[in-house]
Amino acid sequence: MLYSRYFIPTMKETPSDAEVVSHQLMLRAGMIRKLASGIYNYLPLGLRSIRKFENIVREEMNKADAIEMLMPSVQPAELWQESGRWAFYGKELLRFKDRKEAEFCMGPTHEEVITDMVRREIKSYRQMPINFYQIQGKFRDEIRPRFGLMRGREFIMKDAYSFDVDSSAADLSYEKMFNAYMRIFERCGLNFRAVEADTGSIGGSSSHEFMVLADSGEDAIVSCDACRYAANVEKAESPLFTVACNDTVESLQKVSTPEMKTIADVAAFLNVATNKTVKTLVYASDTGELVMALLRGDHELNELKLKNHLGWDEIVMATEEQIFAVTGSPVGFLGPIGLKNDIPVIADRVVKGMTNMVMGANEKDQHFINANRVRDFEVSGFIDIRTVEAGDACPRCDSGKLEMWRGIEVGHVFKLGTKYSKALNATYLDANGKEQIIFMGCYGIGIGRTVAAAIEQNHDENGIIFPIPIAPFHCSVVAVNTKDSGVMAAAEQIYLTLENLGIEVLFDDRDERPGVKFKDNDLIGIPLRIVVGSKGLAEGKVELKVRSTGEVLSISPEEVPATVKQLIDTALIQKNC
Repeated sequence: MLYSRYFIPTMKETPSDAEVVSHQLMLRAGMIRKLASGIYNYLPLGLRSIRKFENIVREEMNKADAIEMLMPSVQPAELWQESGRWAFYGKELLRFKDRKEAEFCMGPTHEEVITDMVRREIKSYRQMPINFYQIQGKFRDEIRPRFGLMRGREFIMKDAYSFDVDSSAADLSYEKMFNAYMRIFERCGLNFRAVEADTGSIGGSSSHEFMVLADSGEDAIVSCDACRYAANVEKAESPLFTVACNDTVESLQKVSTPEMKTIADVAAFLNVATNKTVKTLVYASDTGELVMALLRGDHELNELKLKNHLGWDEIVMATEEQIFAVTGSPVGFLGPIGLKNDIPVIADRVVKGMTNMVMGANEKDQHFINANRVRDFEVSGFIDIRTVEAGDACPRCDSGKLEMWRGIEVGHVFKLGTKYSKALNATYLDANGKEQIIFMGCYGIGIGRTVAAAIEQNHDENGIIFPIPIAPFHCSVVAVNTKDSGVMAAAEQIYLTLENLGIEVLFDDRDERPGVKFKDNDLIGIPLRIVVGSKGLAEGKVELKVRSTGEVLSISPEEVPATVKQLIDTALIQKNC
């Protein structure tokens, strides 16, 4: 491809509305352009990278026996009403009516559509297992679209759906997709983790997120430094450890703590360690139910764990009015002793082994010291409700410690079970002719989001550093002086030879200063750059620069094809093994 005949509208300045690196660089490199809030045009250079990634996804899906199809973007409301998600999904679901006043939505996902298709076509156990996938545009009316392709309203997604006769068979389909996802992201040359995650609005019994590690990641994740355990912090299991307890149980005492509302303030005022205090929090459900949660003062509550334990749809901090109604106390002095009204009290497992605790006395400017469970207060149950921290022991192995990372979610796999098949009555006849509910799984990958995440992970002050498998071009040939016929002839010969070898080449034949060309080539992230200049040719040499390492090789023009092919093949083979 000749640069002069291609369309790469690079920008020198960073757009003011671009917040994250990938958004900034994709705009500056001429990969995308904004059409409306959260909606983008994919320009030729950006589309090449997206298609590269799509091809990797498609190859691995096919290898995993998934079958490609394509479903409509517009979906009838009846299916969503049948599944129960029409009202539950919220304002992210873009709803509209056609000329006949029939209700529809723009598909943010396709569980209902694929389940409807399968219930019409799959009738026998002999037709399963089966897995359908598509690569298609989705629309979610995000309240605050931002970060370019990282959180847009319209986006390209690969979604797949497996159908099995029972839970055990569904587990095998899930494992096959999990392994396919591992291969996909390995082939892209990305540093990532597969982490245990919450199922969220999709539902189901369990799930894994695939996270590209990047400092700009919105999600906090942990992984073990000794085993394969990894999880989103929201989902990560807190290790159960026993509290050393050599204390003699002391008498309960109420002490004055004027204006001491925080754990740190109370601990300092009473000259005790924060791990001897108890943090008391009151939460409310969307239906007005209340619960009191206790955890050690130096620990943080994991709201998702508490919500899932309680089986609530939503969880929020109780209002000051709700708190006063059950405790008779203002916020800052709460505790489980002497409650004004009955309220379930849930405690983190660590609290079970604590003695002589410091906790609020449900009275302004008052705390208890030497509070002890059973004698002074009762707990409804002890569960894991704390947020894990870096350095915690791994909950799965004996020797590992948890490390903390920031991650960008690029893929998610779910064990759906019968959530949708039961709601939509998707059944089959088993070997005995008995009707059974189909078991499902669903598996998504954000296509554009993964390309953006690759940029978040691979860039420097000069621009993008694309991994070879998803780079828009494998290499570029830069003619330093286009007015020198010898330079142009040598550069064109290298370009044509590389193209004949099946290597994707961008020939920078523009009549521009060398500095401009070098800056543009670095900005758009081409992995390998061959520089052809009159001075080098006089010595029988051209310059080959590796973008990722900065390594520069001085080689003869005749050596270029074999050297470039070896570098590309090595990268592709290593990521495809």
